[in-house]
Amino acid sequence: QVQLIESGGGSVQAGGSLRLSCTVSVSDTSFDFPLIGWFRQAPGKDREFVASIGSRKYYSDSVKGRFTISRDDAKDTVYLQMNNLKPDDTGVYYCAADTFDYGSSWLAPHADAWGPGTQVTVSS
Repeated sequence: QVQLIESGGGSVQAGGSLRLSCTVSVSDTSFDFPLIGWFRQAPGKDREFVASIGSRKYYSDSVKGRFTISRDDAKDTVYLQMNNLKPDDTGVYYCAADTFDYGSSWLAPHADAWGPGTQVTVSS
């Protein structure tokens, strides 16, 4: 139904920046995915919400003011610009899509599709 491919991960020092990209490919146009966003998972921790874009943009409190989510519909791509990165931002970042716009209530178990993930490592 939908394929999500992330790119842009890497290793940076604290205070640095990275931009993640998520290319969205929908094979069955009878399905609509109004909600696209990012989750992350650090070793030994649960997958947590980072940011989403649907009818509105939402951010977790831990990234608000540092991360910006955007989309380019002409390129079927969603971006996550990450500035002032901190070691606590380290983890695997996953792009996710949902057929329902949960708004600020989106949790990992709700997501209908996931990308394979991209590693982000921030050193102090």
